[in-house]
Amino acid sequence: MGMESKFIWKDGELVEFEKATVHMLTAALHYGAAVFEGIRAYKTDKGPAVFRLREHAERLIESAEIFGFRNLPYTGNDITQAVKETVRANGFSECYIRPLLYLTGGAWNLNIDAGKPAVMIAVWEWKNYLGDEALAKGIRANISSYTRHHPNVSMTKAKIAGNYVNSILAKTESERLGFQEAIMLDPQGYIAECTGENLFMVRKGKIFTPSTAPVLEGITRQSIYTIANDLGYEVTEAPISRDQLYNADEVFVCGTAAEVIGLCEIDFRTIGDGKSGKVTREIQNVYHDAIRGKLAKYEEWCDYVEEKVKV
Repeated sequence: MGMESKFIWKDGELVEFEKATVHMLTAALHYGAAVFEGIRAYKTDKGPAVFRLREHAERLIESAEIFGFRNLPYTGNDITQAVKETVRANGFSECYIRPLLYLTGGAWNLNIDAGKPAVMIAVWEWKNYLGDEALAKGIRANISSYTRHHPNVSMTKAKIAGNYVNSILAKTESERLGFQEAIMLDPQGYIAECTGENLFMVRKGKIFTPSTAPVLEGITRQSIYTIANDLGYEVTEAPISRDQLYNADEVFVCGTAAEVIGLCEIDFRTIGDGKSGKVTREIQNVYHDAIRGKLAKYEEWCDYVEEKVKV
């Protein structure tokens, strides 16, 4: 499935897909000097709804501020409206959404203040990131030889484009070894997160997840926290060692692209009964209903694209 669409939003206007380009000498292309978001819109009975759009738009702005951008040309509300405009213009009922706030206009002296920010928003039709079979069967993962960034080496709370070289190295290594995902350790040797997902472990009816210190504070992660608590599960943030994962009853990961996916095997060790477990499936089912506007309890998470529909 391609990434084509009719229009891309570029600094305040919709331009044809082929015209949404940047010059080879754009600083972000050379240095990874950009921040981005991964967002999804889903088909609902009230039309397309963007899941937790406001939170994603706010995090984009926060990432830009953490990175050091000043005098941003857009607010979180501007980004929210631009996303809806782009989805409407392309006529998608379900799509992936990629806002990118990037450095342009100079900065060859490695000083962010020497350039200026620009924004583009692309949308395209995209199904499950890890494949349809992964929903039921889970996926195989390994502990990566690459370590997640130290919080004082790079800003781990911001979705900075350059940070994802770390994920590319780990993901590529894992797939070449025959796995589908990589689990990265933090600088202290404890479980951090996967290349694009946060991680949860289930042991004896309780759910554990790494603290937010070394990881991205995922919006899907926050949603899973809420759903798990509403289902009556206790969720605890704590250091997790790799051998604790091996003995877990269940392990699952979550993210905008991956949604909620179980890990059936880690480092050639079968997790639980070798498929998505009971807790994983329960949370997975509620999450899938929530993103499609089927649960009144979570409807505030759905931002409907059509202006006439009120949340």
